[in-house]
Amino acid sequence: MLLSNLRTQPIRKMIPNYDPNDREAGLDLLEDLTTNAKQIQRQVLHQILTENSNTEYLKTFIHGGSDEKSFKNKVPVVNYDDIKPFIERISGGASSDIISSQPITELLTSSGTSAGKPKLMPSTAQELDRKTFFYNMLVPVMNKYVEGLDDGKGMYLLFIKPEIKTPSGLMARPVLTSYYKSQNFRNRLYNKYNVYTSPDETILCLDSKQSMFCQLLCGLIQRKDVLRVGAVFASAFLRAIKFLEDHFKELCSNIRTGDVSEWITDSRCRNAVLSILKLPNPNLADEIEQDCAEKSWEGIVKRLWPRAKYVEVIVTGSMAQYIPTLEFYSGGLPLVSTMYASSECYFGININPMCKPCDVSYTLLPNMAYFEFLPVLDDKDDNDPRNDDMIVDLVDVQIGRYYELVITTFTGLYRYRVGDVLVVTGFHNKAPQFGFVQRRNVVLSIDTDKTSEEDLLKAVTKSRQLLQTSNLLLMEYTSCTDTSSIPGHYVIFWELNPRNKTDPFELSASTMEECCSQVEECLDYVYRRCRSRDKSIGPLEIRVVRMGTFDELMDFCVSMGSSLNQYKTPRCVKSQGAIQILDSRVIGRFFSPRAPKWEPLGLDSN
Repeated sequence: MLLSNLRTQPIRKMIPNYDPNDREAGLDLLEDLTTNAKQIQRQVLHQILTENSNTEYLKTFIHGGSDEKSFKNKVPVVNYDDIKPFIERISGGASSDIISSQPITELLTSSGTSAGKPKLMPSTAQELDRKTFFYNMLVPVMNKYVEGLDDGKGMYLLFIKPEIKTPSGLMARPVLTSYYKSQNFRNRLYNKYNVYTSPDETILCLDSKQSMFCQLLCGLIQRKDVLRVGAVFASAFLRAIKFLEDHFKELCSNIRTGDVSEWITDSRCRNAVLSILKLPNPNLADEIEQDCAEKSWEGIVKRLWPRAKYVEVIVTGSMAQYIPTLEFYSGGLPLVSTMYASSECYFGININPMCKPCDVSYTLLPNMAYFEFLPVLDDKDDNDPRNDDMIVDLVDVQIGRYYELVITTFTGLYRYRVGDVLVVTGFHNKAPQFGFVQRRNVVLSIDTDKTSEEDLLKAVTKSRQLLQTSNLLLMEYTSCTDTSSIPGHYVIFWELNPRNKTDPFELSASTMEECCSQVEECLDYVYRRCRSRDKSIGPLEIRVVRMGTFDELMDFCVSMGSSLNQYKTPRCVKSQGAIQILDSRVIGRFFSPRAPKWEPLGLDSN
């Protein structure tokens, strides 16, 4: 049933039921959503306000009203710090109706951070239905562009992370952990497109190493059935390739003997794998080992899974840095980014999934939330409240313009600045399409970490105090990410000078290593979790460059068009030319000797 027939129905009908196996019905629904984007957006806002007008938050501004004009004139555009006190009250045991008429059933931990802690985003039971609808919309789109996907399986490497319990008893967990543990995922419609090589038990295994080993083992056993491979993020897929490179002999031994390694102690995980492994298969083990033993791993994905049609991973935003490495391993398979989503809300899908990574655009689905957009202006402070007067609706954005996304959700977020900067690339019917440009204020990112220029400055300022006992002064610094190895890691370039011109230039390895560790200890919760628990980021590196290097960097930037009068040292460099200048002048390299301390702050581990 199409939304054009549902717009006067209750809010639950904003999540239409349809069979993902019916490609034509799915594509028709997508056409209806995008053709009627303006009307659907108005209905979404009306339903959100009607349901939630008497919440404590909205009553402060619109006093129980539910009309669009009052909402836009009186409800402010906010960031996380503005809504954090309300969410903390719910986390502490207050009633959900502070922000939502529907019960808040869990809190989703965002990859962003605040004061060293994860952001907590409210969620409801109905939101799982909305996510399921969103995932189902991907099926007809992929089937439109790739034939025969129902004739095999997907080898997707999916993982969960530990949960934490708030004082109120609500669980706080990453959005994907929430979905994979939900009945919506476990009882998902098993159309042929949704058949994975990984049993649910291996996905739901909390031990990431056991989970990775078992999922790869199942994927190798069923290699001839695999038509598509992937993970959510490019970084996770490359970690799996590195894990395979380190463990392929043991994986092949398991296949050869028909048994699972003794260190796989999760009983449900082990039994699920044994149900697939069944009997010894020395011929398959020999084939895989021969492929993996070749000198070069170029094209290894295509060699191991010869029927695979594409690699499905997110390669937009900070994940774009992994495209060359993915292309090396994939053997020419297309890299497909299917969706744009966050902890706060699921936004849009790529309706041209086989395009090149640099051309990826996402079409926002107008029934997912109410979307507004703040123009990104070069000549104004982005936090200037006058910018709010320039906010525009979803259908009123202009091609080629840059905007920051603002959302009002069914779960209790009202005019919330997500922090993502998007560029309008076109329209599909009446729904705009967006390219992801960047996360606002983020300069470094390897996995789900997002380090801002301010975060980096604080960490460098703290660590440079360790130089006080030496004869060296930190004169300048910049940074970049190095993803040439797996996992990738942060690199900070330091230019050091002797305190006195007559002093010798002496680098103490122990002091510099402590500086590396100090920087890591000062970085935020998510970075430290990725380094210490998830192992998805490698040790931070400081590269000391010779004196005068940053003058040469300035000359390079000016030659590329920067204004000499307005030049400021970039705190993160992404230009290969700039990185080459810095790297060619390195006189010392030092790595953090230990992982930083990490623990869930203010919440109880579960």
